[in-house]
Amino acid sequence: MFKGSIVALVTPMHANGDVDYSQLEALVDFHVREGSNALVIAGTTGESATLSPDEHCELLQRSYEIINRRLPMIAGTGANSTSEAIELTQCARKSGAEAALLVTPYYIKPTQKGLVLHHQAIAEAVDIPQLLYNVPGRTCCDMQADTVAELARVSNIVGIKDATGSMERLADIKRQVDDSFALLTGDDSTTCEFILNGGHGAISVTANVVPAKMARMCELAYDGKADEARAADAEIAELHRLLFIESNPIPVKWATSEMGFGELNLRLPMTVLSEEHHQFLRQAMKACGVL
Repeated sequence: MFKGSIVALVTPMHANGDVDYSQLEALVDFHVREGSNALVIAGTTGESATLSPDEHCELLQRSYEIINRRLPMIAGTGANSTSEAIELTQCARKSGAEAALLVTPYYIKPTQKGLVLHHQAIAEAVDIPQLLYNVPGRTCCDMQADTVAELARVSNIVGIKDATGSMERLADIKRQVDDSFALLTGDDSTTCEFILNGGHGAISVTANVVPAKMARMCELAYDGKADEARAADAEIAELHRLLFIESNPIPVKWATSEMGFGELNLRLPMTVLSEEHHQFLRQAMKACGVL
């Protein structure tokens, strides 16, 4: 479950902001066909920060029913409040999700000790496999390798999504954890090198657009076929770049709408991709055989 190309799935929405579950079902079918390894529901790319707790829990429950065990489902349940993160993680467990993904508390800027206590409290409260999620570029909070190693000793904390893009950070964590601890990246542009350097896979934004190509690249890298993996990665490198030309998920939501998966609707304060970027992202998608 915690290897290969795991899609950080977008959440299709109607113009009024309600979740478009018919398009969500179409997206899930697409990723099953294209060979993605698992789906993350209600992560950053799924606009989780704009969902109310009730909406969040409903999205997890209905997504699990739509997926219907065809792929593993990882539920995004992080929050900057420990109590809210526990509540959302309880919703994930109730929904049937195979695991939960918990971002470091954003805005609060906790100490490393605070991070340990936060994640220990959630792990103790909810009996579900849990993945740490470190993305300091969005949270202003950087979980250090020593902290990861301490939390890895908690039985149901089973891995990390590290979005720093640092191979040095990967090596530092890898030295301190067991081989069973899942090492996933959240940085698409360095995914190939991350896996070649001992990582297990990626929770990917790019996989929303080219799931088969992303899955193949991850598989080649995991198998140690470095030249083939790098060649496969080069084919989608421009997508890696352009899908972050504005804040995620603005570009990828535009791309999936162009692919026919729902109308182009985001919740404020997210806005539609600036028109100046449309032609370049469209060209990159065409070059990858998407449009």
